[in-house]
Amino acid sequence: MTALTRRGFLQGTAVAAGGLVVGCASPLPPAPLAGKAQVSSFDAWLHITNDDRILLYADKVEMGQGTFTVFATLVAEELEVDPQRIEVRHAPANDAFKQPIQSTGGSASAAGRFIPLRESGARAREMLLAAAAERWDVDVEALRAEDGAVLHDATRRRARYGELAEDAARQKVPREVALKSPEEFRWIGGEFPRVDAAVKARGQATYGIDARVPGLLTAVVVRPPLRGGRVISFDATAATALPGVEAVFEVPTGVAVLATNYWRARKGAALLAAKFELPEGRRYDSAAMRAEHERLLREEDGNELRHDGDVGEALELAPVTLDVEYHTTHQAHATMEPMNCTVVPGEDHVDVYIGTQTPGIVQDVVADILGLSRSQVAVHTEFLGGGFGRRFFPDVPAEAAEVAKRAGAPIKLVYSREDDIANDFYRPATAHRLRGAVDADGHPTAWHHHLVAPSLIKYMVSRMGGAMGPEWLRGTLNALAGAAGSVLPGMLGPVLSHEGAQDQPYAIENVRVASTLWDPDIHVGIWRSVGHSNNGFVVESFIDELAHAAGADPASFRRGLLAEHPRHLAVLDLVVEKSGWGTSRKQNQGIAIYESFGTVMAEVAEVSVRGDEIRVEKVTCAVHCGTAVNPNLVRAQIESGVIYGLTAAIKSQITFRDGMPVESNFHDYPMLRMNEAPQIEVHIVPSNDPPTGVGEPGTPPIAAAVANAVFATTGQRLRELPLRLATTDA
Repeated sequence: MTALTRRGFLQGTAVAAGGLVVGCASPLPPAPLAGKAQVSSFDAWLHITNDDRILLYADKVEMGQGTFTVFATLVAEELEVDPQRIEVRHAPANDAFKQPIQSTGGSASAAGRFIPLRESGARAREMLLAAAAERWDVDVEALRAEDGAVLHDATRRRARYGELAEDAARQKVPREVALKSPEEFRWIGGEFPRVDAAVKARGQATYGIDARVPGLLTAVVVRPPLRGGRVISFDATAATALPGVEAVFEVPTGVAVLATNYWRARKGAALLAAKFELPEGRRYDSAAMRAEHERLLREEDGNELRHDGDVGEALELAPVTLDVEYHTTHQAHATMEPMNCTVVPGEDHVDVYIGTQTPGIVQDVVADILGLSRSQVAVHTEFLGGGFGRRFFPDVPAEAAEVAKRAGAPIKLVYSREDDIANDFYRPATAHRLRGAVDADGHPTAWHHHLVAPSLIKYMVSRMGGAMGPEWLRGTLNALAGAAGSVLPGMLGPVLSHEGAQDQPYAIENVRVASTLWDPDIHVGIWRSVGHSNNGFVVESFIDELAHAAGADPASFRRGLLAEHPRHLAVLDLVVEKSGWGTSRKQNQGIAIYESFGTVMAEVAEVSVRGDEIRVEKVTCAVHCGTAVNPNLVRAQIESGVIYGLTAAIKSQITFRDGMPVESNFHDYPMLRMNEAPQIEVHIVPSNDPPTGVGEPGTPPIAAAVANAVFATTGQRLRELPLRLATTDA
């Protein structure tokens, strides 16, 4: 979400471990290694040992999206080594990476580190060359770097990086370095294996849930069925009588049961006779929320976000008008790795083992709860078995710290799937009223979009602030506000909920976009692609409706409105070509084009309909994401985004009754299964532009592409997620 500037990164130096640490005001310690290898640190990211190991600390977490591989590639390109030689580790929580928070999100890892990490490799290369020139008493211009060594062709001398590392780290840090041009790239743009593939294939990768320490107890927390409730009483007699159950006690969020393994803790939790007092106030169910959404769409004008021309007059004069509503439902994240956190208290410090998108916030939260300084909290970031925004929030480590504080022993807090779904930060349900007009020539003349949604930023302020402490909250909020293109005074609107709605790219003369803030007191949060996941469906479905109202081919209709957007046209033309759009055998297709996180996506879905079942047979994608650092990873991320979006489009939803979610596990919150997954093709528009995000952009267009394909196939226009066909009696 945040960028580390080159100038800021070069501030400060310090000596450590026989090398010169450069690159940040709060440098990292040398990488811990077994044996006697000497570590020379070139900056907060890059370390080289005298036995030729190259260590790279990644300040963005690896949750399957390929961050480790991309970061290794960027450094390796300028350092002149094979990326597979670079050992990538998660960086510890450290001020070197806190600007203002150390976090991963917004599809910003490759985009934000494309230049800084290449410069890191280039600086190290230049310092190695300088060290060799000094050692051999030759001009540095006579030297070159190649495959992890410095060569002097005239004398055929060669020195490995490890031989030069300690001397190189003492060289003056170059403030300006020349980077390769795209024509010189050897690794960037290549389809090379992931650097973490081997450990994952062998089962050697460690995730948060794999943490093991001596004396570890597993914790399960029994919580009130409604958030905000409190414990009245509980009877632990039956639970503590079970073998392996070590303790039962109250924590701020409920009653903790500690045992020697998870299943014993879970069995003990089932025997608690806990009673809770539930909070007063609004306890909306999904039907009531839907009714209020419809009322607000009709009775409110909304806070104006965009106003071009005169929409009212255009609607009044047009021969063809549309006035429709779209609705989206709450969604859970449902990460495959259960939510978990291990906290190991020591005499004057604590170790935290967790898969998290925000190690900096975890450090702050745990320190605050345990009354420690940040330097006394070591966060060991592990691989993440799915993030999707859920692991941005620090509620699990906060709860784990509370349990460890009372236990006085190492504990691993583990959520069941039921815990996870009941205590998620859901993608919000939203409502949209769209009015449009088409003139006699088939050209759209008006676009009016009124959306109703809660404010995610306001939720962070009013809900999370009191529960998780003020010391870390200000930095978090500023970071989120900055990521949303907003500032604190503007956070009362539905920031992050309207993204993609107010800046739809189509050349329509009269446009009004407005939003109404409405908070039904449901915990909401950041879900893969955030507001784009709802607005991509709505915007691209409605432009399709206008195309059909104009009697136009949906692809040609879009092309005529995108003349000022060459990247949109590039993906449109590519996806039309690759999908066989509009051919006689392709009457079951739907198209959608959408920009998010700086990336433009076009998707064509092909569907089949059997009774009331929608099956997506194939999805053809075209993406313009600037430089594809590793095209294999780009394709994998787009495929992942499509699958994740399809689950929300045709499978799952969270519904509420009396303020509580009805769904509890995968039997009633189903995922897209392997046998239901479509064939997916991903085509990348060639580009030398700086890279843009790829982790999330595959998700927003897919629901619209499928809905538009269903319309082309059946004539039914589906305006609500998840997509459900109307059934007729025989």
